[in-house]
Amino acid sequence: MAEPKPSVLFVCVHNAGRSQMAAAFLTRLAQGRIDVRSAGSSPAETINPAVVLAMAERDIDLHAEVPKMLTAEAVQASDVVITMGCGDTCPVFPGKSYLDWSLDDPAGQGVDAVRPIRDEIERRVRALLDQLLP
Repeated sequence: MAEPKPSVLFVCVHNAGRSQMAAAFLTRLAQGRIDVRSAGSSPAETINPAVVLAMAERDIDLHAEVPKMLTAEAVQASDVVITMGCGDTCPVFPGKSYLDWSLDDPAGQGVDAVRPIRDEIERRVRALLDQLLP
């Protein structure tokens, strides 16, 4: 019987930047070997346009993505929960692996400010992939 796929949830406040970029990178790099979700504790109405542009430079299209509300069910369904600046609003459940990635918030930033955040997220996602799929 096949091993169950690991699942990862990326959480930030608005689910309009950091968590969307991380989920998109992991989705691409894992090629179906990991279940990937993202959510926000206070979701925005739309994805940050500078984030959409920065990810398009990496041939990842986020224009159709929609920020999603963080739910306890999403946390419970995930093996690894990676928070990015949502502080105490992220629910904590026993038995889950939690990581907090301290990253600048791209909200209100132009694409030039988003690129280094995007690149750092990609670096961390690649390291995470190596841990989850040795």
